[in-house]
Amino acid sequence: MEQLGKSLIIFGIVLAVFGVILVFGNKIPFLGKLPGDILVQKKNFTFYFPFATSILVSAVLSLVFFLWSKR
Repeated sequence: MEQLGKSLIIFGIVLAVFGVILVFGNKIPFLGKLPGDILVQKKNFTFYFPFATSILVSAVLSLVFFLWSKR
C-alpha cells in the first residue's frame, strides 16, 4: 500500500508540472519558434510541427530522468 501512495504522489507532481507548462509554456520566448520547426501555410490551411522543439524537450527530459535514476 505504501508503494501505491508514493506512486500517486509522483504522478500528482508530474501532472502539476505538466499543468504549469501548459499554462506558462507560451511565455517561454524561444519554445516553438526554433529553426527546424515546420510551418506550412496555405490559403485556409495551416500545419505546424515543432520538430526541433520536440527534440530539445526530449533531450532535456532524458537528461532529467537520467540524473533522477542516478540518485
